[in-house]
Amino acid sequence: MTSAHAHPTGTGPGFSALVAAAASSVAVVCYLLAAARLRRRGDAWPPLRDVCFATGGAALAAAAVVTPPGGPFTVHMARHLVVGMAAPLLLVLARPLTLALRALRPGRVRRALAATGRSRPAAWLLFPPTAAVLDVGGLWLLYRTPLWSVSHERPLLQAAVHFHVLAAGLLFAFAVCAVDPVRHRWGLPWRGAALLGAGAAHAVLAKSLYAAPPAGTAFAPDDRRAGALLMYYGGDAVELALAAVLAVGWYAAGGRAPARGGRSRSTARRPRLRPGPHPRPGPRPSGFGTTVRAIGGYPQDTTREGVTQRSAEQKR
Repeated sequence: MTSAHAHPTGTGPGFSALVAAAASSVAVVCYLLAAARLRRRGDAWPPLRDVCFATGGAALAAAAVVTPPGGPFTVHMARHLVVGMAAPLLLVLARPLTLALRALRPGRVRRALAATGRSRPAAWLLFPPTAAVLDVGGLWLLYRTPLWSVSHERPLLQAAVHFHVLAAGLLFAFAVCAVDPVRHRWGLPWRGAALLGAGAAHAVLAKSLYAAPPAGTAFAPDDRRAGALLMYYGGDAVELALAAVLAVGWYAAGGRAPARGGRSRSTARRPRLRPGPHPRPGPRPSGFGTTVRAIGGYPQDTTREGVTQRSAEQKR
């Protein structure tokens, strides 16, 4: 496959690109409507999450229909960074699953969504090493086998490859950030180790592309090197952002733990009240031959003056 085969010249984006852009726009509109519904009923939802999701959706739509400057391989790598790394991180930080569970009415759809998030297959897919292998392992398979050159000859296979890049990027960002309610939230060591391993594998792949093109391709050396450098440094930037999310989560968890410990110690120091003997019932108040209920210290349907007058009459 030559560079001309990889990126044929056309008059505009194809049908699949327009569908991808439309789907991204619809997802953004649905998210904003759901967030507005929460706010109308008085629930808090930070506007920054709206910004994150709208930016991520707009980036996906732009990557589908806009051609960035540069050679064919550089253009491909810029789209790869947007679709597989930057946009998934922004979408995940917006907590779409949490928003859906809070905005949906109680019913089958909400129960099915909650059950899917807490299912055992979802827990295994969100296991950080599994998500890292699906994400970076798919890139190694794409660039270091004839898969890429073959996919450009078959539109359906090419669409499947693009969908996998987006889905794997979302899965990896979801597993590392762990901001939505799922069956099992893996600890910081698992998520940090997966991030380091995936970052190292991504960097090695970028260096190998700098040295040799993907199988079956013949890009210009300058274009290939520029694309490899973009993959290397762009990937590092997104991975640093993921590390920052991990650090913020670790700091927040460290702040909540002492708070819980303080509440536990204060509860432990609080003296327990032992039940004492039950007081003996006193003599029933003498009324006027009927049982009355006391409200505020006075019999029901009486006033202070009425009680005083009745006591004087009783003495006489």
